[in-house]
This record gives sequence, C-alpha cells and structure tokens, in this order.
Amino acid sequence: MSRILSPCVGVCSTTVGDSVCRGCQRHDHEILAWFGYDSDQRAERMLALDELRSQVAARWLRVADDAMLAEQLTRHRIRFRADQSALSHAVELLRVGRSRIKDLSAYGIAPLAHARELEPEQLFAHINDEIMVEAAKRADNDMNSVVEVSPVSQQQTQASETKD
Repeated sequence: MSRILSPCVGVCSTTVGDSVCRGCQRHDHEILAWFGYDSDQRAERMLALDELRSQVAARWLRVADDAMLAEQLTRHRIRFRADQSALSHAVELLRVGRSRIKDLSAYGIAPLAHARELEPEQLFAHINDEIMVEAAKRADNDMNSVVEVSPVSQQQTQASETKD
C-alpha cells in the first residue's frame, strides 16, 4: 500500500475558522475531502500548490544553487519532496528557518533586487502574504467551478425567495 502524501505542515488554521489553511494553503473543503481523493487527484492538487508557491516566490527570489538548497534542507531535516520545484523548496526553507537564517546565499537562495534589503523573516512574510492572497483566489475559483447545486437545493432556495 502506498503512503498517502499530504501538504499538511501539522497545524491547521482551518480549525480556528480560516477558510484557507495558513500552513499548507489548501482550502477547508479540500482538506476535508483529502483522504477521499484518489492518488491522481491528490497529486494534481499538490502540483497546483507547488506551482502557486513557486510563482509567488519567483517575484521575490531565485534559487542560485539547487543542490546547495537541497543539501541544506536535508541537513536541517526540513521536510520536502524531490518532485517539488526549487522555489517551492525555498519557501519551505524560509517557513521553517526564517528566524535563524542570516545569509541566504549559504542556502543557495538569492533575493531579487527589490528584496535584497529584507531580512529572511521579512522576505518570508511578504512571500507568505502573497501566497495566502493567491490561495484564497484559487479557493474561490475552485469553489465556483466545482460547486454544483442539486435540484432539491434549487427548489428550496426558490421557495424561500418567493416567501420574502
């Protein structure tokens, strides 16, 4: 039996009312349905989350040395998947080590010109804020494309509207 992979980081903010988890960026209905997804559906969603992180991270930094980054992740026992992009790895490194990292170049990461003066904590805060905005948009788009209204629900809605 294969292991069920999850992007969960261990503490889910949807339990305190967030509709999008601040840790893994999945939306609440996606978290609830996760173990019902087949492996292709989970892989598709994990790929979408990795792409989201990579797109946002690319606005702030670049990975100068993939091997050095992977080596540091392994050395510091930071969980990552080999199939993730290096930029997604960089986000994970910053999430876990942002308060202890002093020199990003020692991790194979180079901030872009507009981010060079930022400390790792500030850099992660900017990246994470943008990831959360994009994740909320993703959740909204996903909900709009996935939600189907049953005929019974439509009838109930129409009946309640005519009472008003």
